Amino acid sequence: MLRNLYNRVLALAGHPRATAWLGGVSFAESSFFPIPPDAMLVPMCLARPERAMRYALICTIASVLGGVVGYAIGFWLFDALAMPVLRAYGYGDALARFTAWYDQWGVWVILIKGLTPIPYKIVTIASGAAHFDFLTFLAASIVTRGARFFLLALLLRRFGEPIRHFIETRLTLVTSVAAAGIVGGFLLLKLI
Repeated sequence: MLRNLYNRVLALAGHPRATAWLGGVSFAESSFFPIPPDAMLVPMCLARPERAMRYALICTIASVLGGVVGYAIGFWLFDALAMPVLRAYGYGDALARFTAWYDQWGVWVILIKGLTPIPYKIVTIASGAAHFDFLTFLAASIVTRGARFFLLALLLRRFGEPIRHFIETRLTLVTSVAAAGIVGGFLLLKLI
């Protein structure tokens, strides 16, 4: 079933309104949809490399706006939807520990997970559930989602089809290295 959904999203990359679909998939993936926008971004950047940066911008803006919806879901609906399940399984105390941990390390979670292919919806909903500072969440989301999509578009624009296999098989490595660079940069700034 998930593979069929992935194939349908991939087919949208060739649709006459592919740019609008790219924005829609990017938005939805940040809060509830299981397929990442990469399924469309990669073939669209390869087909029209001169538009790669535009596509990355669309993904970034739509993803961050979708992240705001995910944050709202976690903020306002977490108690109604998730807490009864957590209590039923005896994990009520675990949520309190998670919230304290997230308060301390939340920005790093957003920076690292927002850049990697790990489902971003987890970060958005968890940020809202932990009542993490919204402006910090928003800023970190813009930085990491932008870095992730622009890095992907830049690689595809610069190297074209030969880089596709590398990205598809090693995207986690590429984005994790970029995330480590961002985190290292922030740590360096704190030390200075």
